[in-house]
Amino acid sequence: MTRFLLVPGRGVPRPEHWQRRWADTRPDHRWASPPSGPPYRLDERVAGLHAAVTADDEPAVLIAHSAGCLTTAVWAARHAGPVRAALLVAPPYVGPDWMSEVDATAAVALGRRLPFRSVLVASRTDPHATWEQSRRYAERWGAELVDVGDAGHVDTGSGYGPWPEGERLVARLAAPEAGSDHGRPADRA
Repeated sequence: MTRFLLVPGRGVPRPEHWQRRWADTRPDHRWASPPSGPPYRLDERVAGLHAAVTADDEPAVLIAHSAGCLTTAVWAARHAGPVRAALLVAPPYVGPDWMSEVDATAAVALGRRLPFRSVLVASRTDPHATWEQSRRYAERWGAELVDVGDAGHVDTGSGYGPWPEGERLVARLAAPEAGSDHGRPADRA
């Protein structure tokens, strides 16, 4: 059985947001830690994700949006646990405006390859990251890059409440991938 852990972004998703809908309508999807809204405290978010991942031996698929992608990448650089894969949706570019919330060691962690299979979903019109910045994240993290075109931040404001394509991506990530090291949970110390 696979667990699905939702990793929230910087803010609290609106009731119509695809992550909130999945949390409310799917019993096997739960928050890694409840969305708390700003300020984004990276160490607290990483600790919450670590507690959720290691609470069970069943493999997890992480479903991260926005700053939740940063939480996921930093967690993977600092910890290990039974993670099968991650869906990383609209990661924001970590520039000077984030430095009060993301320290230098975390910024280095954002450049490391993830130890599990991942898909990064990026928009050509995301106000928080350019297409090129998203492409570089995908390359660094070893993630498959999915172009959703003119989709803003892939959030409620961009028209994403129900998101069938996201559901298909999660289902694909939940399925074991034959012949790939990325199909196994992270087992590094």
